[in-house]
Amino acid sequence: MAKVNIKTRPGARQTSVEKEADGSLAVKVKEPAREGRANEAVIEAVAEYFDVPKTKVRILRGGAGRNKLIEIGGLEK
Repeated sequence: MAKVNIKTRPGARQTSVEKEADGSLAVKVKEPAREGRANEAVIEAVAEYFDVPKTKVRILRGGAGRNKLIEIGGLEK
């Protein structure tokens, strides 16, 4: 399992995932940060980026903030 720091931006014009110079990911999602919709969209975007099922991605820290630590199952560090 791999752990990755991500910086999220909810309410963006389009969904995208980009690797930052520091090794973290910048994840932009269309959904607003209400009722967990942005977190669900972040999980979907990261799962698609790493080509793993959504069930293998989970938020370890930062569920209520923009900076998150996620865990991705099925990947090596």
